[in-house]
Amino acid sequence: MKMESPSTVASRRLLSIHNHTSPIPEKVDGLVLVLPRGGKVTASTTTNGNGTFTRLRLNKTHILNYHVFPNISLALEMSAVGTRYEGATEHVPSGNLIEISSPDEETGIPKDIAVADAWVAIYALFTLYRTNEHIPIRFASIPNGEELSRYLRITGLGRLYQGSKKGDLAKSVMFLSRAAFWQGAGTTGYHDQGWLLSPAPIFPHIPSFTRSEMVIASHPFRPPKPRAGEVLYRRYCAAVGQTLEFVAFDIHGNAERDGGMSQHMAAFHRWHNDERVNTAWGERGSLETHREYIEGLLVDPGVVPMMMSWDGELMGYIEIVWVKENHAAQYYPGDAVVGDWERGIHVLVGEDKFLGGGRSELWLRSLVHYIFLADARTNRVLGEPKESNIAIVKAAQSAGFHVHAVR
Repeated sequence: MKMESPSTVASRRLLSIHNHTSPIPEKVDGLVLVLPRGGKVTASTTTNGNGTFTRLRLNKTHILNYHVFPNISLALEMSAVGTRYEGATEHVPSGNLIEISSPDEETGIPKDIAVADAWVAIYALFTLYRTNEHIPIRFASIPNGEELSRYLRITGLGRLYQGSKKGDLAKSVMFLSRAAFWQGAGTTGYHDQGWLLSPAPIFPHIPSFTRSEMVIASHPFRPPKPRAGEVLYRRYCAAVGQTLEFVAFDIHGNAERDGGMSQHMAAFHRWHNDERVNTAWGERGSLETHREYIEGLLVDPGVVPMMMSWDGELMGYIEIVWVKENHAAQYYPGDAVVGDWERGIHVLVGEDKFLGGGRSELWLRSLVHYIFLADARTNRVLGEPKESNIAIVKAAQSAGFHVHAVR
């Protein structure tokens, strides 16, 4: 059998990406996304004497317009700019230029666009233009356009086009970066619209040590745990039309509301006595046994227990561990070094109604997203499901995990 060369394989994969790139919809009407703090972003596309453009609104406030140029397609050819290959790299996905303008329909006078609203618009564009890594944009008739351009550049959300063969476009076009966007660029320190509800500054590196029955390790001193019941992360998932939320485990709850037992504790106990969950976790037991289990985790600085929900309805449980302080570190392959900031995850979906339907990939990708946002020094996330747990292994692979182990 003839084998393809590595370069041919790479080119074929890039071409496949290019062929499956979806253009921004020509006409958009209705809900685009729900922001972490509850604001709804809607879009409406209209055509008038000046052409076709789309209005973006946050709740009912018109924040900006954008117009797609179907005849101007640009690619971020980073390694080809200034060479004879610029413009000939067909394997690099391109996108139609989008021009962003201020909301001036009420007065006819262009208005500033707030930085927070600009970020909201970027979120909307990446939601609509869901398959492209970069989106080419330029600003038009925006009084504070230079401020917005600088915001994009200094946060890494945008980079100048710099195409040497495009003349005027090279001076005005920027490429929005999906990778930078999902790393939280342009959120903390600029506005409060991001996915972390209570973002914290980077915790200092202070030497510490753990010695237990299962672990002897030196590692950085870990930051204090989140408060019981604190909402840590929230994200609207357009694929299912619901909002995913991660909340710090609350063992006590509200006595009046919860009837003497916290909702988290009641769900955790019920789930672990379900045969499906017990097959994977092996933690069937009494309420007291489960309460002692959670109490042990809450005093362990190396573990953060959390609950997951869809639109506020509890659906699963998570443990996030610091790998260096966890027994899993001893099972790393010989060619893998455990980093100071690596996290590991243990997860379960307790409610059968939330199994399947692509939800596993959504919450698992979001969980990894939260971990990387919570501390920018994180460079790897470890999952360690049983080999026989086919469902979670498949979900992990779909969510971007890979197998790195020895037999």
